[in-house]
Amino acid sequence: MYKELNGKTAVVTGGSSGIGKAIVERFFSEGMNVLFSFHSDEEAADKIAGALDSDRVLTQKCDVTKEEEVIALVRHAIDHFGGVDVMVNNAGIQADVPSHELAVEDFDKVINTNLRGVFIGSKEAIKHYLDTDKKGSIINISSVHEIIPWPHYAHYTASKGGVKLLTQTLALEYSRLGIRVNNIAPGSVNTPINEDFFSTAEEKKGADDFVPMGFVAEPEHISNIAAFMASEESIYITGQSIVADGGLSLYPSHRNPEHDG
Repeated sequence: MYKELNGKTAVVTGGSSGIGKAIVERFFSEGMNVLFSFHSDEEAADKIAGALDSDRVLTQKCDVTKEEEVIALVRHAIDHFGGVDVMVNNAGIQADVPSHELAVEDFDKVINTNLRGVFIGSKEAIKHYLDTDKKGSIINISSVHEIIPWPHYAHYTASKGGVKLLTQTLALEYSRLGIRVNNIAPGSVNTPINEDFFSTAEEKKGADDFVPMGFVAEPEHISNIAAFMASEESIYITGQSIVADGGLSLYPSHRNPEHDG
């Protein structure tokens, strides 16, 4: 669909499932080279790479909270494919914990993965773009909860709100050099990280009904946006959060699950 993406290279963190997996597959279908990372599920990563069956796809284990591992990830793409054109910071985690019970170390774990990891990935991509005078693109995967508060997810919402402002700051800082930094903020998406919300047909229907458009998104709905944001069709877009939530943010009603009945 986007011919200019053919032959370009993308790095995708957290590409072994969910939205990351869909982005890997979509970028591959556009003719891109893709290096995607996984944190622990090497089998799932190998299965994705095996299904695509191409020397245009590489996998690498990476903990995005560790700077040296992210540096190695980006360097691998540069060494193998000759450079990086698109950096997708997708890796993220979440957990349901009442805030008064949330351990500081668990708060830090989510912040370090969801926000610190995005910063490290963005920093390494920008350094490469500056070194090569490349007008590259960075796409961060945030959440509708950069806008909507979410009881029991204080660490998650704080991290995603941080990603929004980090995206805007980096976009403004490097815009004159043609480096674009944008953010995709999905709402409810049918991915493994959300499987507890859709574990029964009744729960899935409730989740669908909660969205104004009447259905929970599939990962491919988000990867479509990622392809557009990576392409030259979005050349005049930077520092923006593309909210893909089926209208959820138009009437947020996330109440306190403990006290609102």
